[in-house]
Amino acid sequence: MLQPQKPGIPLPAPSLVTQPFWDGCRAGELRYQRCQDCGAITMNPSPACSSCFGTNLGWEVSAGKGEIYSYTVVWRPQTPAFEVPYVPAVVELDEGFPLMSAIVGCEVDDVKVGMRVKAVFEEMSEEITLIYFEPAT
Repeated sequence: MLQPQKPGIPLPAPSLVTQPFWDGCRAGELRYQRCQDCGAITMNPSPACSSCFGTNLGWEVSAGKGEIYSYTVVWRPQTPAFEVPYVPAVVELDEGFPLMSAIVGCEVDDVKVGMRVKAVFEEMSEEITLIYFEPAT
């Protein structure tokens, strides 16, 4: 059964721009930015809209549901801190943006492109909670 990684893997270092995303993960929410001028979604937290380059960005909360767009199975990790196998995947969220994460809560052979998934969160440290996706029921 695919499980979240254990504490000890390399963790992200939040910045002023990304902190609201990480605060959302801590609260069990998948937060993303939407331009208040043109309406475009900017998933990778940014100080400016990737569509109109405006700086009037607001944070919204995703329902955390989507489907697997693409994935791979890792058997040889980048560092020994990662337990294998793990399945990094690009999930296309229902709100219309992709997010790369990992799949948990099922067997490797059950993972398929198009599979419906939902966000789950795993506390890794006092500062960082990671987002994973598991099969939606």
